[in-house]
Amino acid sequence: MHNMKTYLMATLAAVFWGANFNLAKPVLAEMSPYIAGASRYVLAAAVMVLIVWVKKDAIPLRHWKAYLTLGVVGVFGFNLFFFLGMETSSAINGALIMGLNPLLTAILGYLIVGDKPTTRQLLAFPIGIAGVAIVVLGAGAQLTVSIGDVYILIANFNWALYNVLVKKMMPKEVSGIASTAGIMTVGAIALSMAAGLHGNSLVLPTMEAGAALLMMSLGGGVLAYLFWNASISHLGPSKAAIFLNLVPVTTMIIAAFEHIPPTHAQLFGAILVISAVTFSSISLPARE
Repeated sequence: MHNMKTYLMATLAAVFWGANFNLAKPVLAEMSPYIAGASRYVLAAAVMVLIVWVKKDAIPLRHWKAYLTLGVVGVFGFNLFFFLGMETSSAINGALIMGLNPLLTAILGYLIVGDKPTTRQLLAFPIGIAGVAIVVLGAGAQLTVSIGDVYILIANFNWALYNVLVKKMMPKEVSGIASTAGIMTVGAIALSMAAGLHGNSLVLPTMEAGAALLMMSLGGGVLAYLFWNASISHLGPSKAAIFLNLVPVTTMIIAAFEHIPPTHAQLFGAILVISAVTFSSISLPARE
């Protein structure tokens, strides 16, 4: 029963993140990427701080360097380029590019903290790259790369770097909820400053865009972070990474309901990316 609860949380986190790519479209139809990113995380950070307060916990300011670094990389850097990318990239393309994240995290983990990638990860990485290349280039139909896809690639790099830095910098003696609240608060402040410097004014969204932004903040922000952190603590990062395959699948299913079915190139690229991540994440049983 305990394992089922953990699997359910990991599944829900991946589904929430997958839906973010579809939800970003109505939000960006009315807001600039800077305002969208700031609005999303001001709301998410406020909810996280409220949770910390209700639990009578505290965000220790002595760890401000860790929260500053993680907030700038994982919240500000990721979300800024995510929203910039989703202005022109399709929801399916964005999700498939992000699907390569576990493998990219493994490579950065080796370069930064010396976590040597497994043979499976080394074999899977070029296959995953090939899958993303097919998606981005349209299976040879067009040899041009959308600037939105480039921004999503940069967002992907930021998220992979965040995953590595969390292992290295996250305070061990502080609750995950308090640390996440601190990280989100830093990210929300940075995104708000970027929106102000860019000269964007706050926009009151319509009901559709407002509901989408609320779901991105609470579902893809607060709940996904809490569920994912809890899943990793029980499953470990390698086993949990398998559930990230549900991100592009969720995006494609929602897009199909919106009458935007995946192209043959996207389906073939999805098979390669999902297969590569699954192959690299499953551990072989030890031989006796």
